[in-house]
Amino acid sequence: MSDSEQANEGKKEFKGLVKTPFFTFSKPYLDFIGKGTMFHIVYFLMAAISLLLPIALIVFIAQSGLFDAGGKFVAWFIFTWLFAAFACWIGFQLWWNRRSQITDVKDAEFVVIPIVADIICTFGEWLGTLIAVIGFGGGLFGLIFLGHDLNYMFYMFGLYNLSGLGGLLIIAGPIAGFFIIIIYRALAEIIRIIVSIANSCREIANKNN
Repeated sequence: MSDSEQANEGKKEFKGLVKTPFFTFSKPYLDFIGKGTMFHIVYFLMAAISLLLPIALIVFIAQSGLFDAGGKFVAWFIFTWLFAAFACWIGFQLWWNRRSQITDVKDAEFVVIPIVADIICTFGEWLGTLIAVIGFGGGLFGLIFLGHDLNYMFYMFGLYNLSGLGGLLIIAGPIAGFFIIIIYRALAEIIRIIVSIANSCREIANKNN
């Protein structure tokens, strides 16, 4: 057998070796981290957090002793909790529906940055929605059931910066939520613009070459 034939045989043996399970068992993991699929975990995690937040809120309130403070405080919490549960359900749908957008960018050259931009945008929309809905509900039923005692609730939960708002939370909550959504969306769009410029520069460079 000639040297060239021996070399070809050696190449075939090597190619057959690298196709064995010893060399390929990690392929699913490499595909998982290489194609952006792992970012699905972030969306699933945030969706799960949205579902668990109302339960965690009940546990926190129970441990704070609010249920022993009187009927008007309990009534305020029940109605405010309904608004919180509604906001969290919207948040769950937001994360659950946005996860499908990963498939739109997973085959692009720039994978991580567009997905991170979408996560930032979605997080801002999620946070802004929670603050707007819960702030409005808490302020509204605070006026109905608690009056000036609403400021006492802010102190009780450590929200000292809100202690002067009282019933104005009806307006302040939605306004704050709106600006949070705008800021996060603007930040996400800036990131997308940077990616778009990078893509354009690459296309121009390829044409010139």
